[in-house]
Amino acid sequence: MKFSVFTVMTPDVTPAELVGYLKEYGYDGVEWRFKETPSEIKQEEPSFWRNNLCTISPDYTNKELAEIQSLTEENQIEVVSVTPYLTSGDLKATEQVLQVAKKLGASSIRLGVPIYDRTQDYNELFNEGVNYLIEAEKMCKQYGIKGLVETHHGTVAPSAGLAYRLVNQCNPEHIGVLYDPGNMVHEGYENYRMGLELLGPYLAHVHVKNASWQVDPQTDDGTVEWKVTWSLVEKGVVDWKQVLLDLKAVGYDGFIGMEDFSGECTTKESLKHNMEWIKKLLNEIE
Repeated sequence: MKFSVFTVMTPDVTPAELVGYLKEYGYDGVEWRFKETPSEIKQEEPSFWRNNLCTISPDYTNKELAEIQSLTEENQIEVVSVTPYLTSGDLKATEQVLQVAKKLGASSIRLGVPIYDRTQDYNELFNEGVNYLIEAEKMCKQYGIKGLVETHHGTVAPSAGLAYRLVNQCNPEHIGVLYDPGNMVHEGYENYRMGLELLGPYLAHVHVKNASWQVDPQTDDGTVEWKVTWSLVEKGVVDWKQVLLDLKAVGYDGFIGMEDFSGECTTKESLKHNMEWIKKLLNEIE
């Protein structure tokens, strides 16, 4: 397997600084966060989802994109993906991301998935999502870049099973699934190996992070309520040793992408810790 980092987890370093850290700690690839940063947010302290300094902006010039591409190429860091926050159905924005991904030499992008929040029937959202993916697939084929659906809470694809239902009308050469067990903690458990076996050729990428269930401390009427919080990769609900065994069982040998939101370490410490920890688990199961 190879190892990458999604730059959403490295908000306080620049792309150039990050590439140096990736080389230092033995990473093979990078997944660039792709999103605009409004001027008022740039005044804030760096954070994962707001003022993230390791983000590729949609308004980057061709010169700026070429500098990023040269940076990764010269350091032999593969651009695994350009990862935006697309709205399902927005084909214009999807093509814009594909154009940037092509310039950066990326092999994949993250596609939009309908949000599920109980305000619209799942079946309607599912049909909308499928129609979007069918059109997005044509673009992905044209650009030679795979489009990925991420297993993500709060969407119509919170599990491998529901992600498979969304993508299985598409060609796995052009449309795949980003498998993220950490996200799946939010909405329940699905047997890892069963989900991976179901995905088959659609399994295209894996994200590593973890989360835990905790009693909500604000409950004051005696009712026990729970919430999910991000945790260190070795301290959460996901049994990563089992996930790695199951990935091995289905023959997965692609990228493992780190995405630590625990906030318990500095960026450098997190990059080092996650790499050492995942390699230790892989050595144990060999």
